[in-house]
Amino acid sequence: MVCKQFIGFVVSWLALALATPLQAESERQATGDELSAEQLEEEASRKPRVPTFAIEGDLAGELSVMSTRYEDTFAAIGNRDSLGYLELVKANPGVDPWLPGEGTQITVPRHYVLPDGKREGIVINLAEYRLYYFTEDGVQVYPVGVGTEDNPSPLTDAEVTMPLESPAWYPPASIRAEYEESGDYLPRMIPPGPNNPLGTHALMLSEKGYLIHGTNKLFGVGMQVSHGCFRMYNEDISRFVYEVSKGTPVRVIKEPVKIGVKDNEVWIEVHRPKEEYSEQDRDRLWREVSEAVEEFRRKRPGVEVQRRAIELALDQADGLPRMIGERVTRVANEIPEPQKASSDGDADREQQLWF
Repeated sequence: MVCKQFIGFVVSWLALALATPLQAESERQATGDELSAEQLEEEASRKPRVPTFAIEGDLAGELSVMSTRYEDTFAAIGNRDSLGYLELVKANPGVDPWLPGEGTQITVPRHYVLPDGKREGIVINLAEYRLYYFTEDGVQVYPVGVGTEDNPSPLTDAEVTMPLESPAWYPPASIRAEYEESGDYLPRMIPPGPNNPLGTHALMLSEKGYLIHGTNKLFGVGMQVSHGCFRMYNEDISRFVYEVSKGTPVRVIKEPVKIGVKDNEVWIEVHRPKEEYSEQDRDRLWREVSEAVEEFRRKRPGVEVQRRAIELALDQADGLPRMIGERVTRVANEIPEPQKASSDGDADREQQLWF
């Protein structure tokens, strides 16, 4: 809900302690009580709602299955179990997200090909609406709401500068103008409480005007919904702020295609941007998949991948990791055996289409 135009943050107690004037109202976005060292230590025992998965090569986590209750919806399941709405929808085609029904078996998508690059601190992948938090024990993965196409989240390298408890929101003039155009009124300051779009806690970032924060809405985490900031469930951010220290690096990327290796297996994970899968999105993803596979093979020449498996992953684009090949080690003087003729020769050749 907080957009990229927001500039400046003020922590009221700090301003009073230093006897410095507050910034002009148009420059304020959020104020709150900075968490003291004692509070951080006291709350450090709060356990996160998501598992900490061991990292195995370039993969982590595992798929599981759960049985829905009559009153369940995907939005309610996501809020309860810290999963994004869209990741549940894409992982369970053919299931009504608003009325899955009593006893329906659904896939819980907690199996990940890890984003490329340094595995340190926080990595947010806009293409999959997920936040990865790397620790000494492994990785935690949270759903996040990100910026819309009109108000995109920035691709950036930043760091956490301050955790906040009970933040107040000072919407800038641009956001107030949007509300006025739609006939609504937005005050210059929204205090902490149930009407505050920043939720119960927030992490201030060095990227000016951006936060990782909670929400006062039950729907939208794991989707394109914000004005550029990163929205988490209150139940997650209220624990997360006590895990993350000042100076933690925050890297924001956009990778709809991820490829990795676990043991000798090659895996791919492809994400379509929306619930619907348009031809335009399919064409764009095919180009990105092709480029990603070629780059991966260039870096790892001992890898073979099967085109049919890649096409299946692209056709679904559901964010579920799929094995597409293997890492093959050959002896330099090894002579491959000739293939035997088969009555199903065409079928055999189709099975051996390597990308």
